Amino acid sequence: MNLCLRRNLLRPSIKNILRSATTTPEIDTSDQVVIVDDTEDTLARELEIEKKRNISRLAPAHFNVMNNRRPYEEPKIIAHLTVKYNRKMYGKYGITSGVNPSICWPSKTDIQEIQEYEAVAFPYSIPDMMHAAAQKRKDEILRIAQRDKEVAAKFEKLDQWKKELNAKIAKKAAEVEAVKQKKERLIEEVRRHFGFKLDPKDERFQEMLAKKEKEQKKKEKLARQEAKEKIMFAKLQQQNADSENASKKSN
Repeated sequence: MNLCLRRNLLRPSIKNILRSATTTPEIDTSDQVVIVDDTEDTLARELEIEKKRNISRLAPAHFNVMNNRRPYEEPKIIAHLTVKYNRKMYGKYGITSGVNPSICWPSKTDIQEIQEYEAVAFPYSIPDMMHAAAQKRKDEILRIAQRDKEVAAKFEKLDQWKKELNAKIAKKAAEVEAVKQKKERLIEEVRRHFGFKLDPKDERFQEMLAKKEKEQKKKEKLARQEAKEKIMFAKLQQQNADSENASKKSN
């Protein structure tokens, strides 16, 4: 009986000795906080929510443009890899476009190519271009002055030209009236020839009218020849008179 009690008394003391003798402290896991990185899951969940909120039925590129974002995150065609396109994206969306701002400035090779192009396309210096522009203005002023002078000279002749034009119109009208009267006279002669009223569309009337017109033309031709001969004869007489006067003066 005494032996059993002694064993029971020794057990707690041995446990306490062993517990105090150990060098490793006990860790209390009740207050420890475990950190779990769920950033990717959160982003995926937010993207899924944003996708469900989009009820516009727009294409992703169009939806991005409507929300002031770059249309394509990854290049879809070759044009999306060009410098021009990336400069455009940076100019429109700024730093959010993900484009390196240094691409907006020309490289040394680009500057050299631009200089070579300008040397061929614009070979003249600024003073040369200014001199050429000034000379062009002077030539334009002289041209305008010359044009104004010509217009003024023609304006002075305007009244004379009006008179000449009116004279030509009157002459033409007189010629037309003379032809009309001549035609009427011929028709009247044909009617008198037949001695009775005849339809001008009649074949006999037309034949006689053509005959009369032919005779009239022949008479006019002879009259013109006679007038021409008279003019020539008058000129010859004048030349003979002038030669006789010259010979008398020389004698």
